[in-house]
Amino acid sequence: MYSKEIENQKKRLKLTKRQKEILVGKILGDGHLETQDNGKTYRLKVEHSIKQKVYVDWLYNEFKEWVRTFPQSRKREVKLRTVSGEYEKYWFNTLSSGSLRFYAKEFYRDGKKIVPELIHRWLSPLAIAVWYMDDGSIKSRFHKTVLLNTHSFSKISLKRLQKVLLDRYGVKTTLRKQREGIQIYIISETIDKFLNIIEPHILPSMRYKLPEVWLTQLPKK
Repeated sequence: MYSKEIENQKKRLKLTKRQKEILVGKILGDGHLETQDNGKTYRLKVEHSIKQKVYVDWLYNEFKEWVRTFPQSRKREVKLRTVSGEYEKYWFNTLSSGSLRFYAKEFYRDGKKIVPELIHRWLSPLAIAVWYMDDGSIKSRFHKTVLLNTHSFSKISLKRLQKVLLDRYGVKTTLRKQREGIQIYIISETIDKFLNIIEPHILPSMRYKLPEVWLTQLPKK
């Protein structure tokens, strides 16, 4: 009976316009689409630090009808060359659905994330804001400049993102090489444009990712 109920729920699932925009931002960021039936259906996996619990809860509420269980926490032992210790993660998975297959085919090649050629159609202000909440960071508390930590993408994918940011939004960027990969660096000439695009969609709990020197210039609400 339970399985039949789940299958009936899956059949009713259909992404709204807003969910599509959030999904694009999540895939560009830390979200992951996973298949358990050789590509027939996919589910969205969301996992962040427990420090971003409010953000994960917001994502859960945006996809509530796609999820059977509330977000959960789990502790994970991490051992890296520079740091080690126990970290608490906060996560949820959506149900698997054929509705997500299109995005999996567009954003993955041979198991690796790519930026599809049609990204210019899908990179809305909300999608950019979600992408930034996942992977954005400030250069320092003394600078306006921000970065997108795009280390997992190839140069071809990054060039596509740079092009849509410039052509659609007038935001100029440069690529910044790091040991882990390449970041997208929003140059100061158009930083105000970029921040004005994303700021209305940034959650209060994630505003620490916006430059303090820029926030102080905003009119009081």
